[in-house]
Amino acid sequence: GGWDADGKGPSVWDTFTHQGGDRVFKNQTGDVACGSYTLWEEDLKCIKQLGLTHYRFSLSWSRLLPDGTTGFINQKGIDYYNKMIDDLLANRITPIVTLYHFDLPQTLEDQGGWLSDTIIESFDEYARFCFKMFGDRVKQWITINEPNMFALLAYDLGAFPPGVPHLGTGGYKAAHNLIKAHARAWHSYDSLFRKEQKGLVSIALFCGWVEPADPNSVSDQEAAKRALAFHLDFFAKPIFIDGDYPEVVKSQIASMSKKQGYPSSRLPEFTEEEKRMIKGTADFFAVQYYSSRLVKYRENDKGEQGVLRDVEIDIFPDPTWINVDWVYVVPWGIRKLLKYIKDTYNNPVIYITENGFPQGDPTSLDDTQRWEFFRQTFQELFK
Repeated sequence: GGWDADGKGPSVWDTFTHQGGDRVFKNQTGDVACGSYTLWEEDLKCIKQLGLTHYRFSLSWSRLLPDGTTGFINQKGIDYYNKMIDDLLANRITPIVTLYHFDLPQTLEDQGGWLSDTIIESFDEYARFCFKMFGDRVKQWITINEPNMFALLAYDLGAFPPGVPHLGTGGYKAAHNLIKAHARAWHSYDSLFRKEQKGLVSIALFCGWVEPADPNSVSDQEAAKRALAFHLDFFAKPIFIDGDYPEVVKSQIASMSKKQGYPSSRLPEFTEEEKRMIKGTADFFAVQYYSSRLVKYRENDKGEQGVLRDVEIDIFPDPTWINVDWVYVVPWGIRKLLKYIKDTYNNPVIYITENGFPQGDPTSLDDTQRWEFFRQTFQELFK
């Protein structure tokens, strides 16, 4: 809400949704959305009533810095978030704050957005600004929300703003810059703020669990491993392990690029210096899980472009799983995912920063499906 209130500059989503067309469900905009900007007092009552111990929210880059830079700082934006943070702490609720949740200031998108190398410096400047303004009270930070989904949807498929597809190239370039921007911001916190503020910084990765469609098929088993490598390990391995992409990702994209006549791989490479900068830039593992899928090998014999074609998979739900509004609810998937993260990433502290159950409007308050989903999810977590 409050998309143009109190000095906020336009974000890419404001521009994208106001252009109309069929790009957004029922031609809706984010002008009001859940109205959180004006309903904070009501939200706070609900948060207290629920007895929450933590509350995660995202800052709007263009509310704080309307043109994306510290050249113009919007004091009303600072005041708004200060009040939220202070109100939470007064009620003994820990704020978990996300710096970037897909809402790039339009001015920065006009300069190339996440496809431009200059975005790394812009993001670092914004991050330092937020750490300075709020870090005396905020002790848990997420730099970027779901960069794996964002890079794919915004810059490969063009389903998110700016709405221009760059099949097979844009997603990788954006992902490359997102990883470097996150690492830069982590180092800025580490060197300039950590000693005094004593907080933690990470990145939030979206991941569903995947199973081979035919558990006895070697090609389906390999396809499931590739799906996980492209989806989760693409970001997690550089940040948590060694500063570089998984080998299967690099070889798969290089092989496809060669078949398509590219002189080199469409996946950019990190320099040795960049690898050292990226490695180890997370203080906990933030994961967001909703659903699981089956994966089947599908050869890309026509040389089709796009991230999904590079992986050489078909991905689909098992028809026996519970289907709610097109999301297949699979609580046991979260247990398998957490086990994979624990085993692959040296048993990190894990926060589940998103999880939930989708229902269309209007929904009944007697939502037995929802509480049954949460009951089963907690059972899986306890296991």
